[in-house]
Amino acid sequence: MNIAKVIVDVPAKQTDRAFDYLIPQDFIGLISPGIRVVVPFGPRNVQGFVVALDTKSDVKKLKPISQLLDVEPILNLELLQLGKWVSEQTLSFQISAYQAMLPAALKSKYEKEVMLKQAEKMEDLPKVLQVLFQNRRSFQWEEIEKHTDVIKAIQQAIKNEIVEIDYVVKSRAKKKTQKVLSLNVSIEEAQKTVESFSAQAARQREVLEFFIDRNQTSIPRITLKEVLSTTDAPIKTLLGKGLLAEKDIEIYRDPHRDLTFKKTTSLPLTDEQSKSIAPILNSIEMESHQTYLLYGVTGSGKTEIYLQSIEEVIKQGKQAIVLVPEISLTPQMVDRFKGRFGSSVAVLHSGLSIGEKYDEWRKIHKKEVKIVVGARSAIFAPFAKLGIIIIDEEHESSYKQEENPRYHARDVAINRGQYHNCPVVLGSATPTLESFARAKKGVYQLLTLSKRMNDREMPSVEIIDMREELRDGNRSMFSTLLFEKLQDRLQKGEQIVLFLNRRGFSTFVMCRDCGYVVNCPDCDISLTYHRSQNVMKCHYCGYEEPVVKECPSCQSDHIRFFGTGTQKVEEEIGKLLPEARIIRMDVDTTSRKGSHEKLLTAFGEGKADILLGTQMIAKGLDFPRVTLVGVLTADTILNLPDFRSSEKTFQLLTQVSGRAGRHELPGEVVIQTYTPEHYSIQLASHHNFNEFYQKEMGLRKILQYPPFFYISLLTISHPEITKVVSVTERITTYLRTNLSSQSVVLGPVSSPIPRIKNRYRYQCMIKYKDEPKLKQLLKGLIDHYQKEMQQDLQISIDMNPYMMM
Repeated sequence: MNIAKVIVDVPAKQTDRAFDYLIPQDFIGLISPGIRVVVPFGPRNVQGFVVALDTKSDVKKLKPISQLLDVEPILNLELLQLGKWVSEQTLSFQISAYQAMLPAALKSKYEKEVMLKQAEKMEDLPKVLQVLFQNRRSFQWEEIEKHTDVIKAIQQAIKNEIVEIDYVVKSRAKKKTQKVLSLNVSIEEAQKTVESFSAQAARQREVLEFFIDRNQTSIPRITLKEVLSTTDAPIKTLLGKGLLAEKDIEIYRDPHRDLTFKKTTSLPLTDEQSKSIAPILNSIEMESHQTYLLYGVTGSGKTEIYLQSIEEVIKQGKQAIVLVPEISLTPQMVDRFKGRFGSSVAVLHSGLSIGEKYDEWRKIHKKEVKIVVGARSAIFAPFAKLGIIIIDEEHESSYKQEENPRYHARDVAINRGQYHNCPVVLGSATPTLESFARAKKGVYQLLTLSKRMNDREMPSVEIIDMREELRDGNRSMFSTLLFEKLQDRLQKGEQIVLFLNRRGFSTFVMCRDCGYVVNCPDCDISLTYHRSQNVMKCHYCGYEEPVVKECPSCQSDHIRFFGTGTQKVEEEIGKLLPEARIIRMDVDTTSRKGSHEKLLTAFGEGKADILLGTQMIAKGLDFPRVTLVGVLTADTILNLPDFRSSEKTFQLLTQVSGRAGRHELPGEVVIQTYTPEHYSIQLASHHNFNEFYQKEMGLRKILQYPPFFYISLLTISHPEITKVVSVTERITTYLRTNLSSQSVVLGPVSSPIPRIKNRYRYQCMIKYKDEPKLKQLLKGLIDHYQKEMQQDLQISIDMNPYMMM
């Protein structure tokens, strides 16, 4: 095998295929699929992924591979196949799919180092490596990349676990090391030395005695100094005398190092739980693939089913992936998984630094952990023996990636489940209509938990019509009932969750005299007022400007803030209930690393009475003392131009209601709305998913939306409006002509946000049941507009859109 097929890192239509390269004589035997290489491509050198090896090529004169970037594959054969499948499903480039599977540390600019892992085994290394490691623990890859004999020796040393390769990303993802001290002489010898010490060497004696008492264990230098309250001086002296030895050992950056996890054991299961877990355990035992939809009301004990299923998988020597939506779920979820499985758990989510993500990924790659808990991209964890994949809160839209490759984690999970012959469990109290319809049809197997743990009651829900409140002269953001209940809970010392479906202080700034709204100059969207910095920001392009004192249109000073943001609610509570202690959780207060955990821990410890927040507090949180949940604005999502708006409203209200009364104390929910008669609000108040499903499915059928039809959305953008309109019109006509009469093509139409970053946006939507040629047609469109797309035209295709904006 002297020819490598390489996907190059040039994301373009013409390069979206494997190119043949000659493997130089020196590299033969060193290159295998999944390894990254540097290859000449046109006038430059680019990085690429080797996807296959061959003995012959149709190209007469092949260029040789210039450089090896890896000694062992960073993508296994399954992930290479998966990347190809993802690119086909999402109409994206293969290189984009492979890059999406890797942590940022492996995508940035990096230097490579060869590290000595076990210094004590130095004499087991070939002479050539002993010379290179003389007086140092690492050297740069550049020193040896031209010497294949050395590379072969390194490969062997990696297999023997004496040496390893480290990718050093600028300075951000270097390996972290710690100085560790140990006795360099026998206990008897140390004892004799201690006895011979003079009175002046009291500090040295104290250090040596520490090691004698503990029978020669090694200890980090920093810990020893803390325990003995000593300085570096006695340690240096003992090192100089050869009584102590010191070495650098690698430690992983542990994002949870400051947290202690209480060890937990399996809980006894209820009858419903036992009935639901049985088929999952059977699939694990039989090594058969099946997708299960675990539909359980909030607080019904879905997590315990996940944990016990994983226990079974680990007994079989296999691995598990658990996906949780967004960062907000991770602290409590991590607590549960680390409590049950300890250091076998790696965590991957957006709140980690580049270095932490890199270390967690390396733990998985080196098979040091058996479970990954993480957000969307954790679905690509490089496990080779998967035994189960769990997607918690499967209805969450954050499982869908909104930029290329536009994959849905659920589809990737099912593909991996089929490959590994293992079960995939989708859990939710409010499954997506698509998933529930598949379960009803028998494509997925439905498992139901209809009762809360210990048969606790679901919280009682009251709907308040805010129009009536206004008619009665109540201009506050709190209805009379909600305000009374807030006072009552504060007196009882119970806790409250207040949910607001937006961020910022006010939604927009408007002139009361002429109606002028302050908009972003580059996007067709109003600016949002942020009080902490006293600025108005655009949430689409990042533009910001100071707050205006007078109307730019009519110069009136009657310019006011409209709408309700979290900061404004916090201020209002401060005026009405000055004794209430509030924790606010929104994008502004949780942008700093670790702030999520800190705020939730403080609330859990009772350091606040009210947790006020946006969507991030709606899901997965479990606090025993929360007995009241208030939803301040139930309508926000209902008014979005999205066929899923009713479904998202129902899901959100059900999820946020589920935060109340999860333990001994009964819970109450108050939902404030301007559209109390809407079926999604009414049915959420009765926790009635089945009736909501029937009602919404009826509407979807009439309107030809999923799950009855598939949809694809094309968004075309350009700085000139005439260009964007003409291209969208041509595309729509082409699709209508070439698709079957059963398909519906809607458009061209201006996007709900017609302009972002000074680019005009138009859309067309395709609704279809069976269009085998559709992907081919859309690829043909991209080919046709290739030249214009290299200039200023953008065409983005989403085969399964979750964002209509």
